[in-house]
Amino acid sequence: MNKTNKNINELFHNGTEIDEALQQAVKEALLQHKKAGNTIVSWEKDKMVWIQPEDIVVDVKQDVKP
Repeated sequence: MNKTNKNINELFHNGTEIDEALQQAVKEALLQHKKAGNTIVSWEKDKMVWIQPEDIVVDVKQDVKP
């Protein structure tokens, strides 16, 4: 079976492809919020923290689609 035809059981068993897809999605979402000037919320030290767009850190060196 080739990579494009993996079934869901194989994807969950390995997990790597799912992890990479989730990391990519988070990077893209952070970049969109930053570009749009929107704040994000994070969880730090047992409380919610609002992060301003200028303080959002996105590693754009790693395959983030604009």
